[in-house]
Amino acid sequence: MPDPTARIPLGKTGLELSRMGFGAAAIAGLYTPVPEAVAVSTLEAAWQVGLRYFDTSPLYGYGLSERRLGAFLREKPREAYVISTKVGRLLRMGVPHHPTEFDPSGKPFFPVESDLSVVFDYSYDGFLRSLEESLERLGLDRVDIVFIHDPDAGGASVREVMDGGYRALVELKEAGTISAIGVGMNDAGWLAEFARVGDFDAFLVAGRYTLLDQSALRELLPLCQSRGIAVIIGGVYNSGILANPRPGATYNYLPAPPELLARARKIESIARCYGIPLKAAAIQFPLGHPAVASVLSGARTPEEVLENADLFGRAVPGAFWQTLVEAGLLPDDAPLPGPGR
Repeated sequence: MPDPTARIPLGKTGLELSRMGFGAAAIAGLYTPVPEAVAVSTLEAAWQVGLRYFDTSPLYGYGLSERRLGAFLREKPREAYVISTKVGRLLRMGVPHHPTEFDPSGKPFFPVESDLSVVFDYSYDGFLRSLEESLERLGLDRVDIVFIHDPDAGGASVREVMDGGYRALVELKEAGTISAIGVGMNDAGWLAEFARVGDFDAFLVAGRYTLLDQSALRELLPLCQSRGIAVIIGGVYNSGILANPRPGATYNYLPAPPELLARARKIESIARCYGIPLKAAAIQFPLGHPAVASVLSGARTPEEVLENADLFGRAVPGAFWQTLVEAGLLPDDAPLPGPGR
């Protein structure tokens, strides 16, 4: 059975991530506002179950995630946890809302009260400003991992990022200000390109190595494994369909296509035959690949934290994974989770 609290080395950085990490978007009001007290109790629940890796971003709640997470972690021993945040989006007043602040259906990702909006900036100075402002919101003197966030959404090319902000992160790492550099995206092809041209420690891959989408398997994950880039997986439920594959379920923030819904329901049916929840299979599947260091789980309540930890640690028989392969629901060459993974 996987242990959500097991610590996994992050390459040669000296960092160790908990096998299950805490994604701090939901406590900042992803789709639905979360009261301050609930956010604090949710973070406390994550700490109590042993999670020691926390991921945030300026985008999440227009800085609210960083403020809430920082206020919580300031009360904890600094050496006891790993924290990552992201650069590429600056928060500014008096600018129009950018389309990426809304999901494909037009709903705001973070319907919170704020006068701020997003300005993309992947320049050298922009990354330095972004990190400085994140540290102010967090109230911390350093973060451990900095991810370049969604350059495709911001209209920056790989070369523009490498010639601009990437240089700033390399200098910060060389100075010991940060410990690891990464990229966080949904697009596995872009991430593979970054892996080929840069010296990165970690990639945050959202929604591209799941029970329904293994597009990272062909090129990206082998590339990361060969280059020593640790992979952190987010979006294991593909925005909802793998949590509850029912009519109206969402995939990539839009109503799931019928063929994907049918596929998810087949997986759910097989999971039921083996007596396991679909969500347990979804959260554990990425652990089978040797490049994957940690899986992020988002939660907006303490109850969701406890549920995620329970699902992460459920015993899933090897025969279940093999049945998915035989049914054509997983690729033949997908590394399957096993004991202790």
